[in-house]
Amino acid sequence: MRKLLPIVLLLLLCQPFAKAQQQPQFSHYGFNGLYISPAYAGITNRPEVMSLFRYQWLGYNASFDDGGSPQTLLISAHTPVHFLKGGLGINLLRDQIANTTVTNAALSYSFHINIGEGKLGVGVQGNINNYKKGSYRARQDNDPHVPFNSSDTKYDLGAGVWYESSTFYAGGGVTNLLKSKYEFEDVTGDSVGTVLGEHHIYVTGGYNFPLTRDVTLTPTVLLKHDTETFSFDAGARATFLEKYWLGLNYRHQEAVSALVGISLFEGNALRVGYAFDFTTLNRYAKAPSSHEVMMSYRLPEPVVRFRPPVRTPRYYFSR
Repeated sequence: MRKLLPIVLLLLLCQPFAKAQQQPQFSHYGFNGLYISPAYAGITNRPEVMSLFRYQWLGYNASFDDGGSPQTLLISAHTPVHFLKGGLGINLLRDQIANTTVTNAALSYSFHINIGEGKLGVGVQGNINNYKKGSYRARQDNDPHVPFNSSDTKYDLGAGVWYESSTFYAGGGVTNLLKSKYEFEDVTGDSVGTVLGEHHIYVTGGYNFPLTRDVTLTPTVLLKHDTETFSFDAGARATFLEKYWLGLNYRHQEAVSALVGISLFEGNALRVGYAFDFTTLNRYAKAPSSHEVMMSYRLPEPVVRFRPPVRTPRYYFSR
């Protein structure tokens, strides 16, 4: 099975592509496995609840009409479920970009397979997406191609794989397998414009290198394909005493990020992180900085209370 993992990840990258809507991106991708792949659900053996809030291009104002800085809120939770031989997870997302608001709810299931010292998850995801278009200023009155205070809701599917061990992780996922088509009415209500929900492909990985007894270095990478363009994030974070971390990340043709965080309470249950992005490309059309806050709480591993029967020769006899 270990040899199959690179093949599955390659297949995820080789999906057919077409024009798509851009999905949110996060600097805390190293802590956000469930958003990348449904196979992450329950893979760490610890139930977890996480929230991420991203304020992109702080202080940016559109030159006309409504607009401004994109803002994204993500809430996710996942847990192992032993009788399902895997785990369950849920993502709730609200993403606002100018006049468009996207609301998403996704339910994930991952089937787990023990491989060596780690675990392989194979996951599927069902989600419901709502795209809401606000009012736009058309260049021509009653232009049938311009949406006006219209929204549409569709169901879709996703899939992915994830491998997790104490030293290494790798995974990937693909969204919008059904390529749902969203339709939006114009100001007259007589015509509609359409947007296709095309595939988004993610592949990620990381490795824990113990530099000293107290310091661990974790290089990470995230590959992304939004059906039109390929991009990537690459970086590393250093963790001290398993409680404090500092990191740097580079997002291709976009920004450089600095991350800082701390783990609190017994078993490092509570994790709080902050990321600062400095825009490096097309700064004249964007604000110079973006900000992201992460908070997660991990519960102890569930205790399996089922006790297998104890068999002893004392209870075996023959007449």
